[in-house]
Amino acid sequence: MKGGRLCLLGHWTALVIAMLATPAALALDLRDIRLWRAPDHTRIVLDLTAPTSHKLITLENPDRIVVDLADTSLSANLKSLSLDNTPVTAIRHGVRKGDDLRLVFDMSTAVKPRTLVLTANDQRGDRLVLDLYDKNPSRKVAKPSVKKSVETSAKRDIVIAIDAGHGSGPGGLREKTVVLAIAKEVYRLFDREPGFKPKLVRTGDYYVGLKKRRDIAHQVQADLFVSIHADAFSSPKAKGTSVYAWSERSASSSFARFLAQRENAADLVGGVSLSDKESDLAEILYDMSLTSTRDLSLGLGGRVLGRMDRISKLHRKQVEQAAFAVLKSPDIPSILVETGFISNPQEASQLRTRKYQGQMAAAIHGGIRSWFVEQPPGDTLLAWQKRNSSREYVINSGDTLSEIAQRFNVSVANLRSQNSLSNNTIRVGQKLIIPAS
Repeated sequence: MKGGRLCLLGHWTALVIAMLATPAALALDLRDIRLWRAPDHTRIVLDLTAPTSHKLITLENPDRIVVDLADTSLSANLKSLSLDNTPVTAIRHGVRKGDDLRLVFDMSTAVKPRTLVLTANDQRGDRLVLDLYDKNPSRKVAKPSVKKSVETSAKRDIVIAIDAGHGSGPGGLREKTVVLAIAKEVYRLFDREPGFKPKLVRTGDYYVGLKKRRDIAHQVQADLFVSIHADAFSSPKAKGTSVYAWSERSASSSFARFLAQRENAADLVGGVSLSDKESDLAEILYDMSLTSTRDLSLGLGGRVLGRMDRISKLHRKQVEQAAFAVLKSPDIPSILVETGFISNPQEASQLRTRKYQGQMAAAIHGGIRSWFVEQPPGDTLLAWQKRNSSREYVINSGDTLSEIAQRFNVSVANLRSQNSLSNNTIRVGQKLIIPAS
């Protein structure tokens, strides 16, 4: 009987070993495929249950992109993917060498493919990112120059480049979604106001490299670059809103250094080539010019921080500094706004509401606007209005009587007297007569 038990045990042991040794048990799984379109490329993300090796092949006549995944099975539904507005016309799959998965992407035109392997983290599993870059992109980005070339005009608009960060977050709330909503509201507030011309760096759910964000700001000849974020931290206790400016030396705090390092690593996650850097000469020119724009950034950032203090708890009472790569522009004042910590449950619950998003957008808009109202660039409409003291002014959202007085170089007392105002209360749409300065 004892011998029978040993025989039975040996039989089951051999069976388990045989099952574990089968290719199906060893193979990992491609469980999902996500695809979306950016202005200059198409991104395809392959969600895997574990890391694996891969091979990328480009074929011509007809154009195809082939990706081979070692020891991988397919459970993702390829038919559910929408290929509209992309150069991908079809996705096919098959088995190669017994256990390898082959994906074939039929293309309507030739592209420049690039892959990036992303390891699992707290929020996502292992991924293989396939970027298909257009060979003839519709939107060319101008190279940055130290000297601005804004078209000379006595009444030009002030250009605000609005950049929405593109990160994830714990739970179902995504930074990229929240800050894009805030950025679009900032855009809307500036777009309806004479004298300002807003530009969104990204308009949808796609990643833009850190350097390219600066390049876009240079292309549109921006007077200000504002990057909007809602970062995450390892501890859910981290909280508070803040504003940052560039520092070419040391960070103003260890936390500022941490955030800068985290944001600067975004290109690794976004799949941007790290070899795409400025030349040594351009770097020298950048460093020579950064000091002057930094001072403007600190002053302007202080205005935004003051408005944010009215609606949220500040992480720090002053504008902090750190080496955020996205802020490194020599001739454009640049600030980074942290609208709260998406990793903090209380702040996350605020950030997901349209009301708070609107309040934050109004604070960013109001701070920027008040700065340029007081000290507009000399060739702008706001500067012309300030010099010529227009006789009539219509109140816009965010206006205060003191700011209007400063814009037209008159005293608040004279402004109230001219318009028979008993106090400083004004309303949107109200017309004011501006006395001679």
